[in-house]
Parts: sequence; C-alpha cells; structure tokens
Amino acid sequence: MREAAERGARFVALPEMFAYLRREGRDFPHAQSVEGPILGAVRGWARELGVRILAGSIAEASEGERVYNTSALVGPDGRLEATYRKLHLFDVDLGEAGGGVYAESQSIAPGDEVVVAETEIGGIGLSICYDLRFPELYREQAARGARWLAVPSAFAPHTGKDHWRVLLRARAIENQAFVLAPAQCGQHSPDRASYGHSMIVDPWGKVLAELDDSPGLAVADCSLEALERVRTALPALRHRRL
Repeated sequence: MREAAERGARFVALPEMFAYLRREGRDFPHAQSVEGPILGAVRGWARELGVRILAGSIAEASEGERVYNTSALVGPDGRLEATYRKLHLFDVDLGEAGGGVYAESQSIAPGDEVVVAETEIGGIGLSICYDLRFPELYREQAARGARWLAVPSAFAPHTGKDHWRVLLRARAIENQAFVLAPAQCGQHSPDRASYGHSMIVDPWGKVLAELDDSPGLAVADCSLEALERVRTALPALRHRRL
C-alpha cells in the first residue's frame, strides 16, 4: 500500500481474505467484528497514506456458528464508508474436472444486501469473488449509480483460466464502469491455490493493468470523464427495456 501511494494511487484495493486465507474446510480462528484489529489496521493505513482502501474481505464474526465474508471500504480519513457481506456462496463440485470441491455455505453465512457506497469519486459497488457470475447484481449496482465495481477475489485456478478475464471484461462493458479486481494468487497449501491475475478494466472493456500469478502491484489511471464519454456515446444503460 505504501508503494502504491508513492506511485500516486488514491484508491488501493486488496483481495478477498487478504489478512488470512484458511485451508478449505478449516475454521476461522481470526473471525472478528468490523471494529476489530484487522480493519483497525487498515483504517490506520488509510489515514497515514491519505488513500481510500478496499479491504477485500475478512471473516466477520456472527451470532451463529458461521461467519460472514465481509468486504469493507475505508475512506482516506480512516472512516468506514461501507461494508458488504458476500451474497453468493461458492458451493461447487469440480472434482471430476480436477478443480476440487468447495462448500462455502458450511462455514459462511450469506449476506442479504446490495451495497453501493456513495463517494466523491462516484458510487462504488461492492462484491466478492463468486458474485462475479451473477450479472444482475452489477446491473442493480449500476442502476444505483455505481461508476466502480469492486471484485476482490480468491478465484480457483481451474475456473479462472477460462472465465476470470472474460467475466471481468463483460461486467465492465455491460455496466460501463471501471472494474477493480484484486485477487489472491499462488499456491497457499498443498490443497489450495488461487488463480491470481489481478485486473483493472475500463468502461469500454479495455484491460488497463493486469498482474500474473505472483504477488505484485497493478496501477492505472482511471478517468471518470472518459467513463462519462462512453456512457454518452453509447447510452446502453438508458436504452434498457424490461
């Protein structure tokens, strides 16, 4: 984050479960509230660096046995601007295809709210990973004024290689919005890996910056004036007929 700020970044985005990514099927020993030490540290960094930070997601403690997969947006003043609990849970069996079995709903409870944070740089729609496959979520965010769509992720390598880039560009094109997709990468344990390829996509679907499957920093200039030019020249959002 300090390197990003030194390179001129005003909005820094971190991936899903950026502070602690457990092995599949294990507990969440670090589960805590949004007022806990993890986001407390992020809020301190935001104030120190004077940047807005998307805290990709943390395991938020709940009253039940399951946790929430919760994304948080922190303003440059350290204020918590918005929180979002992941709506769509990754319950899939890719075993026959060599992609593994995931049962997110066994340990994570779903959220129930679409979230668009109102900021001085426009609306920021919050989502997490598997949400990317549900275009109606992002269309609703666009209808609520989103200019930015945040997709912090830990995408599975098996699906990522074929779907990640296509889906991110589609969400940007459909909603004529910037897509920020910070992603976990690499081999986390013998039985868990993430695809990586963090991306920043513009409202035309052009990839402005992309990483590989190693840790790194992607930086891009995102012009809201350019976004408005796209929406004016090709007013697809206004042409919708339901």
